[in-house]
Amino acid sequence: MQTTGGSDGKAVEHVEPTERVALGKTSATVSRLGFGGTPLGNLFHATDESHLLAAVDRAWEAGLRYFDTAPQYGGGLAEIRLGRALQGRPRDDFVVSSKIGKLLVPTADGKAPAGIFEHGLAMDLAFDYTADGVKRSIEASLTRTGLDRLDVVLIHDVNRKYHGEARWERYAEARDGACKALERLRAEGVIKAYGPALNDVDVNLKFLAEADIDCIMLPGRYTLLDRSAKPDLLAGCATRGVSVLIAGAFDSGILVTGAKPGATYNYQPAAPEIMARVAGMEQACARHGVPLAAAALQFPLRHPAVASVVTGMRSPTEVDANLAFMRTPVPEGLWRDLG
Repeated sequence: MQTTGGSDGKAVEHVEPTERVALGKTSATVSRLGFGGTPLGNLFHATDESHLLAAVDRAWEAGLRYFDTAPQYGGGLAEIRLGRALQGRPRDDFVVSSKIGKLLVPTADGKAPAGIFEHGLAMDLAFDYTADGVKRSIEASLTRTGLDRLDVVLIHDVNRKYHGEARWERYAEARDGACKALERLRAEGVIKAYGPALNDVDVNLKFLAEADIDCIMLPGRYTLLDRSAKPDLLAGCATRGVSVLIAGAFDSGILVTGAKPGATYNYQPAAPEIMARVAGMEQACARHGVPLAAAALQFPLRHPAVASVVTGMRSPTEVDANLAFMRTPVPEGLWRDLG
């Protein structure tokens, strides 16, 4: 956070989104604002590829140098598109993270599966957190992206949503398989950093306690609406020197749109109590002349364990908007009002 004096003499803060910081104790660095790759996989609705590639171009021109993707996003479509967008750029100038644990296999009927990615590729997911699964997943990601390496590899969704009560079996598989394989790749210099990417705080705490991770990608658990990662997980990461990459800072939309009809929270229509909380936040932001989205993007970075906030960007306009939100001065009084 950068602090300056406001017109009333009181301190105000903002974030420089292009600032690069170390990821954990590694040589990898990430920009404070990370480019999230879900829109490249047609999240929620299909978007013309030219608009998506233009978004990456705009992010690059603005100085953003951290790009995140995953095989799941559009059945590999996001990785393909990100590779096209980054083609020809100096490889040492940017950092890419992708994920393992969800291998792609052709669908039986040759059609793209139904879900949140519209008009994706005809690929199903096969969960595999073994050492062999790591090797196969990374090789496939490199083929799709056309990159010579992945800088950061994240273990995707060892959580309740996908595995229910079997999550602890999957966790053990990842701890004893994927983690060991990724530690070897890191020691060999093949990758720079690794860690889990999931939203269950208790599972993340197990990774933190039992694996030699460098980072955690945490969706939706340290936002203006949900702070369940604090204090245990974030404090533990700060103590261990493990960086946190925050995803889902807008809580799937409501912290951009505000408490309007049709607003979504956690990818569902927002409940009345959530709408009421967000309406109160909007009022507080209005008193201080700060857009709600600016507070939502900057809030996670107030914690010392958080290295980057990663958000999906579908167009150059969205890139410019997020850059402006990051650079909006936020007075300390607003943070007090938001709690």
